[in-house]
Amino acid sequence: MSEALLELDRLEVAYNGVPAVRDLSLSVGRGEIVGLIGPNGAGKSTTLHAIMGVVRVSGGDICFSGRSIRGLAPERIARAGIALVPEGRRIYPNLTVDENLRLGLAANRGGGGKEVIDSLRELFPILGRDRKRPGGVLSGGEQQQLAIARALAAEPELVLLDEPSLGLAPTVVDAVFERLAQIRERGVTTLLVEQRAQRTVAFADRTYALSNGELRATFGPADAANTEGLVAAYFG
Repeated sequence: MSEALLELDRLEVAYNGVPAVRDLSLSVGRGEIVGLIGPNGAGKSTTLHAIMGVVRVSGGDICFSGRSIRGLAPERIARAGIALVPEGRRIYPNLTVDENLRLGLAANRGGGGKEVIDSLRELFPILGRDRKRPGGVLSGGEQQQLAIARALAAEPELVLLDEPSLGLAPTVVDAVFERLAQIRERGVTTLLVEQRAQRTVAFADRTYALSNGELRATFGPADAANTEGLVAAYFG
């Protein structure tokens, strides 16, 4: 594994006293794509929200680029170089594609503007063709590409992706994963939450399996062929 960009050290998160993430330790190296899989309620999305400062951490630590970010406001975490693509995409339907992209520039630490947007249109050609259309009229797959591009407009070091394939047709899922591979080639580190266990294990450099908020197993790409059996063994 390369130098750690993100490290979770015995992370604990609880909602109204009920544990949602328990004693979770994991790391994401610079330039890696790391997966998080597990059943509904496993704590995957909660883990992303804790990293982003959206939910309160009750124990442990979160270190990014060598320093603790536990307790920082989401805006400061975004400015530090982390971007979240939330489940459900959450683009602004009444704003144009270009306007949605420009919102992502707000957290750009380097002050990038037109050149950043041009680069994203090259990576996501649909965004150039539909730049003046409202985001709400795009298909689900196009909206997902817009949501990812909006996060990349900040030029983050780390992108947190929450269920990017949710509700998409298989061919559209293929396109999304192709874009994720291209993002990796650009040196962007990614922590990917996904329900598609086999696809994630085959794609990611390393995949952590969670259940009931706890780390149950760690898989590598070589485990992809037997993912179904492994998931059944760990999750029942």
